[in-house]
Amino acid sequence: CKELLPSSSPDDCRALNFGHGSVVCVCNATYCDSVGRTGLPDPGQFLSYVSSKAGSRLLKSQGQFQKNSTGAALRITLNPSQKYQRIKGFGGAMTDAAAMNILSLSSGAQDQLLRQYFSPDGIEYRFVRVPMASCDFSTRLYTYADTPEDYDLQNFTLAEEDIHMKIPLLQRAQALSAQPLNLFASAWSAPAWLKTNGALIGKGSLKGKPGGKEHKTWAQYYIRFLEEYGKYNLSFWGLTSGNEPTAGEMTNYSFQALGFTPETQRDWIALDLGPGLHSSSFPQTRLMILDDNRLLLPHWAKVVLSDVQAARYVHGIGFHWYLNNLAPPDFTLTATHHLYPEYFLFATEACSGWGPLDRGVRLGSWDRAEDYAHDIIQDLNNYVTGWTDWNLALNQDGGPNWGKNFVDSPIIVDPSKDVFYKQPTFYSMAHFSKFLWEGSQRVGVSYSQHTSMEISVYIRPDASAVLIVLNRSEEEMQFEVWDQTLGFLSERAPAHSILTLLWSRR
Repeated sequence: CKELLPSSSPDDCRALNFGHGSVVCVCNATYCDSVGRTGLPDPGQFLSYVSSKAGSRLLKSQGQFQKNSTGAALRITLNPSQKYQRIKGFGGAMTDAAAMNILSLSSGAQDQLLRQYFSPDGIEYRFVRVPMASCDFSTRLYTYADTPEDYDLQNFTLAEEDIHMKIPLLQRAQALSAQPLNLFASAWSAPAWLKTNGALIGKGSLKGKPGGKEHKTWAQYYIRFLEEYGKYNLSFWGLTSGNEPTAGEMTNYSFQALGFTPETQRDWIALDLGPGLHSSSFPQTRLMILDDNRLLLPHWAKVVLSDVQAARYVHGIGFHWYLNNLAPPDFTLTATHHLYPEYFLFATEACSGWGPLDRGVRLGSWDRAEDYAHDIIQDLNNYVTGWTDWNLALNQDGGPNWGKNFVDSPIIVDPSKDVFYKQPTFYSMAHFSKFLWEGSQRVGVSYSQHTSMEISVYIRPDASAVLIVLNRSEEEMQFEVWDQTLGFLSERAPAHSILTLLWSRR
């Protein structure tokens, strides 16, 4: 690999090219490029941030609104009176693997990495997904209650991975963040002794029936988890009802899973988890159903939410991005939103490099950055309120993963050099997480002609506008934006680029 650009200012990317289409930015204990704090430009001005295949990384420039049209063929018109969903935020997952990788660096490099995600100078993630006990991105199989027949969970204990890795890192992330982080937890499997197959992996569900002792114990397990993390001053914004419930319905499934059908999930929530949470110290914790691929929508939501008993305990619907090419967003997400508008839609997991034909880490892959941006824009334009990436950091193999299910991550660590690489996908996330504050509202937009660019527009709580553009084509695209309060701005999206525009409407 070769170094591309000498860094000319303290905020520049130290670029390395590994031959996967674009560059990574190299960071160590003393140096990391940073987007910094993004103030609003003066009235009548706009800020533009561009990342591109050619190597720009959140490259900032400033421009001026004009009173008259620039005559560009493509005019993008804001329609702020058309109001849609409000944004909750963006984030990633503190898996065992992510924690191990972060802790494999020197303390200075660890701080740099956490700052990149969580501090006001970084990309300001607001959400962290926390697996409850082990998943495939662990180095061993365990739960917090592996003593057989312990229905009262007398022996419930957090693991070394929680106490020495995940919890200290979550505390450090919280200390760096300007606002409280929203943690949400997902369990992969119940203890083996509660399950029909007597194992954490493979096809298996809870023994007995909803309302029975096994289902009650599994609901109490969630509450015990919240209590134990609470002792470390970590409180949870939300929970999902279990990671990928359909995985545990598959014969010979190769890692931790717990099978539920929409009917059994509905009944377990109505009879056990819902009432358990409601009568615990955590009645405010938001419960998301599904936490599985969006092609299961709207059917899964209909089964669970058409039941009054279950629906009263549910706040939102979590979903993953795998197999999205089989699940058009309007037939899954928008259809679900229109059926159940009072329940939020939230993307709870995504990663690159999971498919059999394109596995593992690709350092510098721009295609993967475009995949992220395309999926996020598509989700947000179909009523989704937030988007959570999978592992916050992986090693160069895309692990550790006891099941050898190696994937990619926006940050890849190389402890032998005490460096980490910020992938193009990191910057893809930044174009959303840095600018779309909680409470930002998606608004209408119209086009003077058809365009292949993918666009989404928001009004933030500070009355500024954010317009995000993905140009996946080989051509630079000229366009103008018309904001009736200010006039026209003229801009161009380079070939293969992601662009965020920001301006004040006051």
